[in-house]
Order: sequence, then structure tokens, then C-alpha cells
Amino acid sequence: MDFDSAREIMVDSQIRPNDVTDPRIVSAFMKTPREVFVPNSRKGVAYSELEIETSPGRALWTPRDTAKLIKLADFRPTDLVLVIGAGAGYEAALISHLADTVIALEETAQLVDSMSQRFAAVGVDRAAPVEGPLAKGLPDQAPFDVIYVAGMIETMPDSWAAQVREGGRLVAVMADAGGVGRGKVFTKAGDTLAAREGFDAYPPRFSAFDRKPSFSF
Repeated sequence: MDFDSAREIMVDSQIRPNDVTDPRIVSAFMKTPREVFVPNSRKGVAYSELEIETSPGRALWTPRDTAKLIKLADFRPTDLVLVIGAGAGYEAALISHLADTVIALEETAQLVDSMSQRFAAVGVDRAAPVEGPLAKGLPDQAPFDVIYVAGMIETMPDSWAAQVREGGRLVAVMADAGGVGRGKVFTKAGDTLAAREGFDAYPPRFSAFDRKPSFSF
């Protein structure tokens, strides 16, 4: 399969038509081989308009959803970025072309080791995989200019908000009580995060951040 041609078709058919035309973002997608970040059995559909499970509880989003959340984050060349739940590392690899340094947080040594191998294979040198609990973020490396959440969530830990730099951003797809997902950017101002909604999306969720069931009598 000609992956270079497939990557170009993906950009022209799934990313540009969805109002993501920034040359820096387009270039990041063109430079990042998506097929490296999917299981061998799924490489043939790596550039399709599909969500692809990469490990239990982790998946690549559709290219359209990933591109629109990256656009919402408005990455700058000097940014220090934390990717929450980096999974196979595709989003961290993309963002490494747009920011100064990317820390890719995952919960198991196996995922971290696999990410390291993929980054080395494709020459990604501005993204560093780190192991730790997602809910805690990475306080020792904070504050971050941007925190990027790589799964849909219903609730947001206070620890993440505390690790955003003043004037920094946190981007995530948040699901409401009815399950409707919206891409949002939260900007830090003092002790608060001011939210701005961007687009509808229904990517794979991080179930650990679902709302706890409430009981009534």
C-alpha cells in the first residue's frame, strides 16, 4: 500500500474540508505516518475515516476530530504541552511538529515503552513518553502552556486545571449528561478556566472520567 498517497488523500478529503487549513497543522499531518501508530492488522485502514483501537481503552480518533481539536488548541512554537492518555502516541507526534516540547502521559510501562519505540522509528525527538496516573497529571513538570486530552471525558480532575499556566489552554472533548460531545478549549485566568466551545464530536471516551452514578430514594 502507498501510505504516502493515502496520507495526502486523508488530508485533502478529511482535514482541509473540515475547516482545518492552517499550513502548520496540514504539514504536521503530512509528516506523521499514521500507519506506524496502529496495530499491524489495521494498517490497511490507517487513513480511513475510522476510529482505530490501539490498545485496551485507547484509540486513534478520526483524522477530522483530531485535526479540529489540534486547531482549537492553537499551539505555538514555544509551548510546553502535556498529552493526557497518549495511547499509541499519534497525537503527541503530531503536536511535536507544532510545539517546543511534548510530554506524553500514560499509565503503564508497556504503553510508554511502545511509544518510545515508535517515536524513535519515525524520528520524533520533541515528545517524551512518561508513566503516571492520568488523573494526577504531571505536577512535577507543570505548569504547561497546553494540556491536550486524548479521549472524550465527562468530568475533569481539578489537578489538570491546576497544572495549566496562566493564560494557557486545556483542550478536550467533553460529553454532557446526554452523551453529546463538544470540543472545548479552556483558558486559564487566575483560579478559573473559561470555556469556549468549538465543534461536535463523539470520539472514544476515557471511561475513568465518567460521571459517578447518582442515587435517589
